[in-house]
Amino acid sequence: METPRSFRAEAIVLRHADWGEADRILTLYTREYGKVRAVAKGARKMRSRKAGHLEPFTHITVQLARARDLSIVTQVETLDAYLPLREDLMLLGYASYAMELLDRFTYDEEGGNPVIFRLLTETLGRLALKIEPWLALRFYEMRLLDSLGFRPQLFMCSNCRRDILPEDQYFSVLSGGVICPRCGNGLPGLWQISMGSLKYLRHFQRSNFKDAARANPTVEEQKELETLMQGYFTYLLERNLNTPGFIKRVKS
Repeated sequence: METPRSFRAEAIVLRHADWGEADRILTLYTREYGKVRAVAKGARKMRSRKAGHLEPFTHITVQLARARDLSIVTQVETLDAYLPLREDLMLLGYASYAMELLDRFTYDEEGGNPVIFRLLTETLGRLALKIEPWLALRFYEMRLLDSLGFRPQLFMCSNCRRDILPEDQYFSVLSGGVICPRCGNGLPGLWQISMGSLKYLRHFQRSNFKDAARANPTVEEQKELETLMQGYFTYLLERNLNTPGFIKRVKS
């Protein structure tokens, strides 16, 4: 079947970069096609009608014309600008973290994933409404791992396959899951995970957001979970993420 020369998509603007004298190259995550790169001609001109619709974090519908290299934006309309994200540095950092994770894990035009697209738009909406931002991000992380095929094993030992008992455990990034104390004692490369933190990870993994938002971890558990998840993502991506450092600087 011949590919249409023009196509319409629902998208989130992940990032943009200046190109030439007046254009912008956009990285979009679309519901229908996955990640797409496109050029917005004249988007940096003062009178451009497209510019305001093409800022990062914006939820849009966009008409694209296929070209030899990059598709060209011909029409665009904003569905949600998530304006509070642009008025609060902490929320900006959280939203940037969510989008950086998705950007790093996906490739251009690998195909649409409506589940991931909905997860991203719902997470940006929760952050914009300031609905439990820390919990919204942890829920996003767990559901993103599920959708990408990296669901961590949290209910049985990744080594001996026995059910996990109610006690402190280890976590192995190499095995992608929990290691019981009997298997993990003395083994290198394992991270400790407390019983309380493991309970919350399980809760986020198997609950909808309404139920997940009832979680009330201590400050210590929050730090432990944040460190563990970012370490796991760094291992999977084989590189450090940029946004956690920005979030830490804003907090300090």
